[in-house]
Amino acid sequence: MPAPVPRLLSPRAPSARSAPSARRLTARIAALATGTALIATALLAAPAEAAPPRTVDPFHPDFGPNVTIYSPETPIADIRAGLDALHAQQVDAEMSTARQAVYFLPGDYGSAADPLQVKVGYYTEIAGLGASPEDVTVHGAVEVYNRCLADGGTGNCLALVNFWRTIANLSIDIQAADRGCRTGTDFWAVSQAVSMRRLDVSGGNLSLMDYCTAGPQYASGGFIADSRLPNVINGSQQQWLIRNSEVANWSNAVWNQVFAGVVGAPDDAAFPDPPYTTLGTTPVSREKPYLYVDDEGRYNVRVPAAQHDSRGVSWGDGETAGRTIPITDFFIATPADSVKDINNALARGQHLILTPGVYDIAQTIKVKRANTVVLGLGHATLTAVGGAVPLEVKDADGIVVAGVTIDAGTKLSPALLRVGEPRGNKKLDAANPITLSDVYFRVGGPHIGKATTALEVNADDVLIDHTWVWRGDHGVEGFTDGVNGDTDRWQANTGTNGVIVNGDDVTATGLFVEHFQTYNTLWDGENGRVVLYQNELPYDPPTQADWTQPDGTLGYPGYKVDDDVSTHRLDGAGVYVFNQNNPSILTADGFEVPETPGVRLHHIMTVNLSAGTVQHVVNGVGGQADSGNTGTPQFVVDYPLP
Repeated sequence: MPAPVPRLLSPRAPSARSAPSARRLTARIAALATGTALIATALLAAPAEAAPPRTVDPFHPDFGPNVTIYSPETPIADIRAGLDALHAQQVDAEMSTARQAVYFLPGDYGSAADPLQVKVGYYTEIAGLGASPEDVTVHGAVEVYNRCLADGGTGNCLALVNFWRTIANLSIDIQAADRGCRTGTDFWAVSQAVSMRRLDVSGGNLSLMDYCTAGPQYASGGFIADSRLPNVINGSQQQWLIRNSEVANWSNAVWNQVFAGVVGAPDDAAFPDPPYTTLGTTPVSREKPYLYVDDEGRYNVRVPAAQHDSRGVSWGDGETAGRTIPITDFFIATPADSVKDINNALARGQHLILTPGVYDIAQTIKVKRANTVVLGLGHATLTAVGGAVPLEVKDADGIVVAGVTIDAGTKLSPALLRVGEPRGNKKLDAANPITLSDVYFRVGGPHIGKATTALEVNADDVLIDHTWVWRGDHGVEGFTDGVNGDTDRWQANTGTNGVIVNGDDVTATGLFVEHFQTYNTLWDGENGRVVLYQNELPYDPPTQADWTQPDGTLGYPGYKVDDDVSTHRLDGAGVYVFNQNNPSILTADGFEVPETPGVRLHHIMTVNLSAGTVQHVVNGVGGQADSGNTGTPQFVVDYPLP
């Protein structure tokens, strides 16, 4: 999409909402006006023949052709036209290679008289470039609606496949202009691999479902962090994690809503009616790194510090605690760059930005140095080639990987991301953990995929902050629906395990893992902690024999803690069954854990989605989820039982 070039004009008077950041805004625009020429779309960097250090202009770094940067002086009609065109391109691009990021320089966009309504499609990141979410304000809405898949785009409207999109680091002033059913509400009707971070939303409601397009339809999961929110309409959202935030009100729950360190969170004493899980603090957290422009107009990446037992937003009383890395310390990569060039840059001590696009990775990208940051823009995607492990993170304190999607290739990879050396288990600094933020995995979907394990964590003291680990249940691989098509998928898109955790003291906040062919999650490390777990068992085992363990156990639990583990804690978890290929398939337990007082599960459930059976929730305890109680969860409040 060709992007409009914004014009830089004199700064206007700030609104009351943006007054706290007016001095910063004036300084930044003045610096940009006198020291640089704004560009809206960065130019594509030519690939280097060798790997000499690149010079990065701190005032207008080259982020490639798929990044658009708007100024508050860009005519609102031009912004609207550009964003509408981008949405039209991305709204049905579920399995495409298109990747896009749109950034807003500090200031105000739209008004009560002329609001800016932004719709966000697949593989699109929308974010502000301020040091605080209050520095960028959209007067209007930033939204996702139900996607209509039939009858020429008018029928079968749902949000169950609204994946892979991001919104961050800005304020939304919801306008009350007459929009019919949508008046006064910002709609974010999404499912997995969606992230809302560092938002300040006011002026109306935030709805996590779309009740206007063909009426209320199910949505299936999401994640909010470090945000200040108005009344939230959960509606039909089946599961959700919100952490380290403030909320005026939360309307309801379906199966599994989890709150950690949220001011204003609902009480969970009546669980499972409603099925809320509320933790007063988040045990371990670190906010995702973000781009911002400083008072002189230079680009930087802010890397928030890790927190323990934290609550509320990180930016409410000033700058988020952490460190600032100038953009000149980054190697800004495009898909044209070789892994050799990327690894050379990392070895020189540079950090890494992956600009939007799909990167074919035939050799492993190796992140070895402590405190290195790898930041993907616009859902940058690494695709394994020739059975490679696309990304490895060594045992080193404070490495952060954020905003990256990793796809399996057509030849079997032993892993897609390996964190720490196998059998290494080097003890790292708990105050500065290796952190994965918004890192997503796919085995199948856009093409046939094969991986033994998607995410393998061997290091200690790792934080996984929001991930979706998905063996594709649908895609463009050429399979058809029905028994034969699903049997072909079972044999072609092979993923043995979704997540294996061998390290000790590993924490996960927002762990979504689905459809793998044995254990979706296998936890072997001590003192693991998980806040919200969501799993669907595979849809496509052809026969019971294909879904039976060597010892004769029926199926594999969706969450398995190794028998030798003595301490583990899980809060808020669901395992769902939909064996559409063969509805007679049986699974003995949704969860399996060792029988020891130090391993504790709090607020867990199984549910049947119309095909297949899970006989018990955990270790032979809890009711059976089958076609006779479709959609009705089988709950266990605490395990071991009181």
